[in-house]
Amino acid sequence: QVQLVESGGALVQPGDSLRLSCVLSGFTLDVYSVAWFRQAPEKEREGVGCIASTDFSTYYADSVKGRFTISRDNAKNTAFLQMNNLKPEDTAVYYCAVGTLVSPKRDWSGAREYDFWGQGTQVTVSS
Repeated sequence: QVQLVESGGALVQPGDSLRLSCVLSGFTLDVYSVAWFRQAPEKEREGVGCIASTDFSTYYADSVKGRFTISRDNAKNTAFLQMNNLKPEDTAVYYCAVGTLVSPKRDWSGAREYDFWGQGTQVTVSS
């Protein structure tokens, strides 16, 4: 049974940093592209970024480019989302997801591309 568990969400102040983790169990992470999505209250779920399974290429939403970094440690079956210079508009529930994307560059932001999802972790940015 494949399971994803996110952790690391917290209440932080604007300008702070936070690192989220996503641990995969029940299968090996190396076959999957890993994406992070987020959903704020009364808003649709949006893609934050993705790291490909093959060459570890990364792709990001414009709203987080230069501030967020996705990485992975296949040996630990874990992916990370490093978030720097957090803003109030980053407040959301953050989800990790895994899928076997044929073209991550083209398709990474589509939620339907992913087979398994975590339960989410809350990030709140407020002064």
